[in-house]
Amino acid sequence: MTPRRKKRMLLVTFLVVGVGSATGLALNAFRNNLMYFYSPSQIALGTAPVGHMFRLGGLVEKGSVKHSKNGVNVRFILTDGAHSIPVYYSGALPDLFRPGQGIVAQGHLKPDGHFIASDVLAKHSSTYMPPNVASELKVARARKSGHVSSKEGG
Repeated sequence: MTPRRKKRMLLVTFLVVGVGSATGLALNAFRNNLMYFYSPSQIALGTAPVGHMFRLGGLVEKGSVKHSKNGVNVRFILTDGAHSIPVYYSGALPDLFRPGQGIVAQGHLKPDGHFIASDVLAKHSSTYMPPNVASELKVARARKSGHVSSKEGG
């Protein structure tokens, strides 16, 4: 092999390794930043990861909102009609937050089953609900009433 050909081969090798490394790092960063969505029923079934960040959606259970004496910490129960999950949050709640309101909380699940929220988002419109939240609530209500069809995922 001539010296010129060796140089080219070395350059091509470094380029392939560099592009491969950059692709690997980008895919790893993408995978680590994915934010999955779970319902209280999915958490009750054990499909949600403990200790990893994800989004939890449902309705704030009436009578469950409890503010701490310092006014910063709040505890409430999020339900999908079939299962309920206690949520702890420290910070200012959105103006639209109230019992019966649909919300999405971002945070992580503790091993004891409590959800620690880092962010709470309230849905804006009383008529709009994201399709995945609406379908999860529908399936959870059907499970609770015992009328789950195979089409609904039972």
